[in-house]
Amino acid sequence: MRLTTAAALAATTAFGAGAAAVAAGRHVSELALRPTAHGVDPDPLTVHAVTAENITLSRTLGTARRGVHGLIGAGAHATVGEVLSTAPDSVTRRLLHINRGGVAAGDQLRLTPQVHIGTPGSALGLQFQDAAIPAELGLLPAWLVPGDRDTWVVLAHGLGTSRELGMNLMTFLSDLRLPVLAFSYRNDDGAPRSWDRIGHLGDSEWRDLDAAMRYAVRHGARRLVLLGWSTGATMALRAACHSQLRALVSGLVLDSPVLDWQTTIRAVAAARGAPRALLPLGVRAAEGRTGLHAERIAEAAHPSRLDVPALVFHGPDDSLAPWGPSRRLARYRPDLVTLHAVSGASHAAMWNANPATYEEALRRFLTPLL
Repeated sequence: MRLTTAAALAATTAFGAGAAAVAAGRHVSELALRPTAHGVDPDPLTVHAVTAENITLSRTLGTARRGVHGLIGAGAHATVGEVLSTAPDSVTRRLLHINRGGVAAGDQLRLTPQVHIGTPGSALGLQFQDAAIPAELGLLPAWLVPGDRDTWVVLAHGLGTSRELGMNLMTFLSDLRLPVLAFSYRNDDGAPRSWDRIGHLGDSEWRDLDAAMRYAVRHGARRLVLLGWSTGATMALRAACHSQLRALVSGLVLDSPVLDWQTTIRAVAAARGAPRALLPLGVRAAEGRTGLHAERIAEAAHPSRLDVPALVFHGPDDSLAPWGPSRRLARYRPDLVTLHAVSGASHAAMWNANPATYEEALRRFLTPLL
């Protein structure tokens, strides 16, 4: 009887430990697969002081980065420019716009690459149309900024952001007279929900990009440029491989592409507070919940599968998507891939670091494709 009791106790203990591991892995995967909105830095920043022209914030690696960035908080959104001065515990930057709400000393804000909020009309003064794209889960809300060329640019945002991120480039693209289609996809606000309500790092979301491509062709596009950030870049690679419209894709623009999903799962979960020891459990749970496989994502980014020109914006300071795979892609396909390396830029914020340089590289890439 004592042996039976001991065996039962050991089995119960093992079952409890296993259940705890499963629960921990699921929690960690949840942190990575349900990212916070607007691609925000997970660390809140305190506003030390604010004037009509300047704002002083807690000093972090992010607030000290060069370029143009967004700040978001409860009911507030602002755009900040260059760093004006630094102190041991603070950074003062140029305050370019308060786009929504108000900002005061003591407020808690977070950094985001999204510098505009609203619509292309309200934020940029661009003419645009609301659109509804038929897709496998339902209608996807979208914005269409018209242009008179028959090459369309389809924008796919990425990890934890929204189609508003695309407004960073809409004025530039509109000045080139290119029609621009920016769409929301499954599990975005206002878009249909998937059955599990979690992100799949582009592995299933690419089919919504495919639906956007079909919409563009039905409305006059004869060629397509797919421009994606983060998992949106992964979606673009998948679509260029597997879409029935892939022959119409004349170019890819990949900003901070997620090509090593396990590393990104670990990095996002860690940034949102997951203990390092639990990260392997989170990766396994993510694979089980989503059906993600490294081989399937790697296949779309394999140099042999690429058959259109690609411009890649990436850099060594991206802590969420390592840029090693981007460098390998450029090294093995120098005939098609141009890597524009951006130092001092966080994930999906390559444009933010130096908008003028980014847009010039993009202009040179797009001109032969028009």
